[in-house]
Amino acid sequence: MENLKRNIYQLKNNISLFLIVIFLSSCSSMESFKFWENGEVDIDEPRKLEKFSSKYSVKNNWKISFNNAENTLGNFVPSFNASNIFFADSSGVIYSIDSESGQVNWEAQSNFLSSGVSSGFGILVVSDVDGNVIAHNQNDGSVLWTSNVKSEVLAPAAIDAKFVIIKTGSGELLALDKNSGELQWSYRSKLPNLTIRGSSSPIISDEQIFVSFDNGRLGVFQLDTGFPIWDGAISYPSGTSELESLVDSDSSPLVEGGLVYTTNYQGNLNIFDLAQKRSVWTSESSSFFSPVILKGVLAVVEANSSMKTFFMKSLQPSWNSDEYLNREISNAISFKGQLVVGDLDGYIHIIDPLNGSTTGREKISRKPIKTIISRSNNFYVIDEGFNIFSLSI
Repeated sequence: MENLKRNIYQLKNNISLFLIVIFLSSCSSMESFKFWENGEVDIDEPRKLEKFSSKYSVKNNWKISFNNAENTLGNFVPSFNASNIFFADSSGVIYSIDSESGQVNWEAQSNFLSSGVSSGFGILVVSDVDGNVIAHNQNDGSVLWTSNVKSEVLAPAAIDAKFVIIKTGSGELLALDKNSGELQWSYRSKLPNLTIRGSSSPIISDEQIFVSFDNGRLGVFQLDTGFPIWDGAISYPSGTSELESLVDSDSSPLVEGGLVYTTNYQGNLNIFDLAQKRSVWTSESSSFFSPVILKGVLAVVEANSSMKTFFMKSLQPSWNSDEYLNREISNAISFKGQLVVGDLDGYIHIIDPLNGSTTGREKISRKPIKTIISRSNNFYVIDEGFNIFSLSI
């Protein structure tokens, strides 16, 4: 009996050894199928930073840290007036900050907020999570009026001498009286079934309002009456599913030189002519950000963090870059003749707009960079953790 057990045990070992040999020998013939060793790159993996020749250094003038909430949408942006910066975090604290020193002039407490601050004509405007639009005095933060618009507002308002223009998450464009908050007129766009959580701010120019909607269209309205002057499709939905047909526009129009520059997600970079009231040029693009014009170049940051540029005179392609692919690049700004962007690792990158080469880089935060705004001799950066930085180069 013992001999039989030993023989069975030995037979099992021999079979196991045989199977191991077969497996190992087959592995050598299956080498090409080993996706973890064949050099394939994960297409969603953030691109590693490349070496560059530095021409510019980034100087950190000051930094202010606010609460521990997350600025995930990047819609909490600062606003400026003279030498002051106005900023609010999602907990509802509103700050007036000296732009040179970073010292806080005053702070005021509001309800939990859904978007950042707008300022102009002596007032500050914020919107809370309950659909209240709240106007504050710029000098001391005191509340001037509150108006409930019955919908969440995810983008900063536009302020005129007469009106506060609001775009709501439900697709409404509203004009509130600047002094009282009373509703003056409204317009409701048609919302698609599926949208991206986010929104673009209205733009006021020459007594007209320019606004991009979640259905992928640009609308132009009379400021005084809200009368629709004209509209046009930034792009048309395509695809068989709602996700493939998503053409939401979360970027504000750029109005310059008689033209309106617009972008949308899974759509186009589209240029409209104000005189002709129609689109005059398009290029396939998918972007969450407004385009940037500098040094004769039109630049756009794509949704996958690649960049493309066009010569302004001919609108022919200039350069394209995948150097920062999937690095969750922020909006781009023009600063001292350079493109400036931030990324998911808290780096600021300075890019030559003429050839796309990186000319400077600095890690300023451990959080993703969400928004960059240029102002005079400095630019201001807000990260996901509600830290605000004053920087220069």
